[in-house]
Amino acid sequence: MATNVYAATLTSEVLRSFAKTPDNRLREILCSLTAHLHAFVQDIAPSVEEWDHAIDFLTRTGRACSDVRQEFILLSDVLGVSMLVETINGQETPEATDSTVLGPFHMVESPVRELGDDVSPESEGPRCVVSGHVLSIDGTPIPDAKIDIWQADAKGFYDVQQPGIQSVGNGRALLRSDRRAGSTSAASSRCITRSPPTGPSANC
Repeated sequence: MATNVYAATLTSEVLRSFAKTPDNRLREILCSLTAHLHAFVQDIAPSVEEWDHAIDFLTRTGRACSDVRQEFILLSDVLGVSMLVETINGQETPEATDSTVLGPFHMVESPVRELGDDVSPESEGPRCVVSGHVLSIDGTPIPDAKIDIWQADAKGFYDVQQPGIQSVGNGRALLRSDRRAGSTSAASSRCITRSPPTGPSANC
């Protein structure tokens, strides 16, 4: 016989439904997610229309994803979750440079370029030269370290956002730190701006 479930007991009923989930970590995640999500809904008390709009928002977010765009990552960035995950998982070596998010427009394979190359040869606007050092946590230079660069054009758009306008690889580079003292690396690019959200995340 079906159990009558009321708002006051719904959360505990749902949590009990996960008791036989075989994966311990998955069960932990499901229970925590459910408890926090139910508390959130109780807090804001959305109308049915608002909840329908939220479902539609997630549907449109999924439809905005493609092989070159991950709208859910952008939404995660907008909500600050991406950086929070990076922060939680980057605490093992406090002496090292803080990690940060890759963002939704990172590519696995960028064009290989030489130090000092213009990484955005097709982009208009003034150039700026970026240089730095790649060091271990004890200050020792690290030669031949891979440096992955991806940047938007002067209007804030990445190459994958403008097929037919920008060639794939414009604004991107894979560089290697040199072997000089300090392992200095440099690349030339145009001045950049933050890429504006253009999908559902733009409404946040």
